[in-house]
Order: sequence, then structure tokens, then C-alpha cells
Amino acid sequence: MNAESPQPLVPAEAADSTASFVAWVRGAAPYIHAFRGKTFVIAFGGEVASGASAQSLAYDCNLLAALGIRLVLVHGARPQIDAELRRRGLEPRIHNGLRVTDAAALECVKAAMAVTRIEVEALLSQGLPNTPMAGSYMRVTGGNFLTARPVGVVDGIDFQYTGAVRKIIAEEINADLDQQNVVLISPLGVSPAGEIFNLCMEEVAEAVAVAVKAEKLIYLCDAPGLLDAEGRLVDSVTADEAERMLDAGEGLTEDMHLFLPCAIRAVRRGVSRVHLIDRDTDGALLLEFFTHAGVGTVVSRAPLFRLREANVEDVGALVALISPMEADGTLVRRGRELLEQEIGRFTVVEHDGVLVGCAALYPFSEDNAAELACLAVTPEYRRAGLGDQLLRRIERRARAQRLERLFVLTTRTAHWFRERGFSEIGPDALPGAKRELYNYQRRSKVFVKTL
Repeated sequence: MNAESPQPLVPAEAADSTASFVAWVRGAAPYIHAFRGKTFVIAFGGEVASGASAQSLAYDCNLLAALGIRLVLVHGARPQIDAELRRRGLEPRIHNGLRVTDAAALECVKAAMAVTRIEVEALLSQGLPNTPMAGSYMRVTGGNFLTARPVGVVDGIDFQYTGAVRKIIAEEINADLDQQNVVLISPLGVSPAGEIFNLCMEEVAEAVAVAVKAEKLIYLCDAPGLLDAEGRLVDSVTADEAERMLDAGEGLTEDMHLFLPCAIRAVRRGVSRVHLIDRDTDGALLLEFFTHAGVGTVVSRAPLFRLREANVEDVGALVALISPMEADGTLVRRGRELLEQEIGRFTVVEHDGVLVGCAALYPFSEDNAAELACLAVTPEYRRAGLGDQLLRRIERRARAQRLERLFVLTTRTAHWFRERGFSEIGPDALPGAKRELYNYQRRSKVFVKTL
């Protein structure tokens, strides 16, 4: 284009959309690196397999596989089994949430499972142009990866061909995953005697995730996730906390009653994370795994957030974390070289291995005081209480150095510090070395707290 040609105008909305897309992709990069080569077990019921979201689920699984994530899919077929029973004039029999499977019901189970599996395989085998799966080929495999045993008689009820997982042949599943195959498992098991048993999808997924040492076990369920007593989504919960909520019956839908006990057992048996995600949210898997905040509930053995002292390997992540707040004037600019020199002063907080908050302590020993500086938390987690955790950690560090006062300079968060016991003082009350560096053009307010 020559200098006299008119330049195309980019609408502000398009520019904002482009910037958001670029920011999202860059923000997803750490997760893409972290998850490559890891094993995810994704469990979903027959409602998903035959519902409107099945197509999107296939697209998202294809993308996960393309990013190098090893996928094991476990499908259910409860509604399909019920429909097949009704078609044959039979009534479903359920006791304490578990299907009673007699010989006639087992035939319905086998028919429904076979049809559902074929439909799922067909969805995963698409490759039409102008679709997210264009040019792709997912090799879907299965096999006799699990053996089963009968549930037996419970509460006087003979469950007959309803079974429980006896053993998972993990080495065979891993062999398929090593060949970049997607493993699809139906919840049917065979006993050493050759009998076929109807298994619970959620228990099969739990057993498989434990056996293959999965990084994540994901349940697509009938709710946004685990809900608290007020009906609000619980972003993350430990196994102990989840067990208390289960015992109290808090925030439990029909699926949660089935999936939450499996999630608790799975993390206690070695699965790193269990995710409870809304099956009706389009792109829920991508939003959960590749955004800071996620969209569901994460169950873990220990709390997801981890506070620790920073090291030189954190410098790049710190630059990315604080740069937006330096750009809008919330924080004083710090160059990368300065951060490298002062990295030992920083405390950071991680979420799933990604840096989401930081704070620094600058001691002034001659004045028995210290400065709290560069307190920053990513926007997605500002309601998670991380600022308070960082403040407490900095206060403990200051007390360990026998310092008596903690002061902070701020232009935007005066009320936040007042609410946490800080009192406003003038710049003249700062330690001498800090007073000489005070920027009167920035006009930061000064607050102090006695330790």
C-alpha cells in the first residue's frame, strides 16, 4: 500500500476484541505447557452423550488432544437404559441410587451402552471442513480394561448383574495413550468367569483416574459445581471440606450426590485434581483449564493456593503479573533487572502452578520498621482473600526480623488498608531513607500498622 492510499479504519470494538483474544491466548499458554503429556479422565453421563452439548464436547476433546493432553473418556447411559427398558415394557428398579440389574435389564444395558458408545465414537471421528475438527483424526480405542465383581445382596436386595470395579488394567490403557490414542471406556465390566456386569459410570471414572495416575478427573454434571448454603458456586474445596458439605447435604444436586463421594476418594488416592463442571456450559472444559478463574468447582487434597517465597525463576511471571498495574499507575514501575536483584524480598501465591499474587517486604532495621510494597493480585482472584493472606505472610516475616512497624504507600487502596488496622500518617513520619525517596508528584498516601 502506498503512502497516499487510505488506511483502513479498525472499529474500537474490533480492536478491543482482538486485544482480548490475544490476552486470552497468552494467558492460556502457561496451562498449555503445564498440561502437555498429562492424563485427563473426563466422565459424562448419557444426558451429555445424546444431548445438544455432545457436539461441542467432541470439539473440545479434539482440541485438548491436539494440545498434547492424554484423554480417557468414560461415558454413561442411564437415560438410554431407562428408555430401552420402557421400550421393552420393563420398569427401571433403583435402590439407594443404584440400578438393580436382572437378566432382562442387563440386555437393555448392553443395547443402550453399545448404541451410546457408537454415537460418541462417531462424534469424535468428525473432520469436516470449516469445523473445529477439520483436518484432524482422533484414534479412539477401547478394550477389556476393567474386571468387575457383583455388588451382591444389599439391604435384602439382590442386585444381580449390577457390579463394582474389581481391577483396572492400567498398563493397557497407558499403552494406548502412549500411542496418542483417545481411550473411550463404557461402564461394563467382565468377571474372570465371563459374566457381564453393569457398573456406575462415576465409579469407573474414579477407579480409572486413580489407576492411571491422572492429573485431572473431570465430571460433567447437572450444576455449575458445588454450591454453598446460599446457592453460590464454591470455586475450590479440599477433600475434608467437601466431605463435611456432603455429610451436611449442602448444595447437592442429583449428580453431586453421586459424583462428590467419588471426587473425595479420588484425590485422597492420588489424583491431583477433580473438577465438577456444568455439562450445559458451552466450552466449559476450555474455560476451566485455560483461564485463571475457571467455571466449576475444583476438589483437591490440599488447598489450591500456595504461598511461598519467590526465587529468580519467578521473575518473568512477576513482570507479567504487575505490568498492567504499573501501566495504570497503581504500582510504581520496577524493571526486570531490579526485580532480579530484589527477588528475595518477594512472597508469591500460586494457583495450580501459576503465579496469581505477590507482595514484597523492604526492611528499615535502623527504624525498626518495614515497607509492604508491590501487593498485587490478578483481577480474577481479588475476591478469594489472597490479599489478606499475603498481608499476613508479610507481617509474619517482619515480626521474625523483630520489626515493630509496617508501613505502606498507596494511591488506590487506602480504604483496604484502613480496614486491616493501618492508620494514615504523613510522609514526614517515614523512615529517613524512605522519606528521601518519597515522590511528591505521585502523592501516595502513607499508612502504618504496629506489629
